[in-house]
Amino acid sequence: MSLDELRAQINEIDADLLALINRRARCVVEIGEIKRRTQSAVLVPEREQELFARLVELNEGPISEVMLRQIFQEIINTLKVLQRPGKDSSAEVPELRVS
Repeated sequence: MSLDELRAQINEIDADLLALINRRARCVVEIGEIKRRTQSAVLVPEREQELFARLVELNEGPISEVMLRQIFQEIINTLKVLQRPGKDSSAEVPELRVS
């Protein structure tokens, strides 16, 4: 494949990823509403541990376990804002770390 073809493929994948992240965000919003109604904790460390264990099991590479954990931890941390009561989803987002 040529460079342009690979870049076009990445553009399509990025669009798919964005749609999936927004789909996940909508689920997070609904979960936040349920947690508010039931007065449940927003942070559930056991759930995150289960999520990471499942993802590590599913990972076929080439990304490493460390990379997988970094990517998903960032997604989780960012979307947690949507579960906080009275928070505007665009007002408080964790600081972006760029390396």
